[in-house]
Amino acid sequence: MTMMMIIIIIIIILRKIFGPTYENGSWRIKTNQELDKLIKHKKINFVRVQRLGWYGHIERMQETRMVKAIHAWKPISKRPIGRQKIRWEDDVKEDKQRLELPNWKILVQDGRRWKEVFGKAKTLHQDL
Repeated sequence: MTMMMIIIIIIIILRKIFGPTYENGSWRIKTNQELDKLIKHKKINFVRVQRLGWYGHIERMQETRMVKAIHAWKPISKRPIGRQKIRWEDDVKEDKQRLELPNWKILVQDGRRWKEVFGKAKTLHQDL
């Protein structure tokens, strides 16, 4: 089996998984670009959910834990001049704003309710 045949089989399987699109009163199969966008969206959502899960875990930790201390640590030195690199905290902050979580400090302390936020994050249809 050549690589091209494998790619074609994968595309056929993805079209079966994601199904057709209803547009202008008729059904049509998804294009390769639409399938690529759907797969990318699934990966982005997976990363977003894992990031929020880890953030909730860190916030619920005791203050004496090393991971919590490293998370709370602020360096003394200044950041270099130029465009700043996006930090993990910046991504978490953006995810919280995107999910519109005004009382996230209370939510994060209750692990069960924080997991409900994951469901909302999985279905968020905005690209990063």
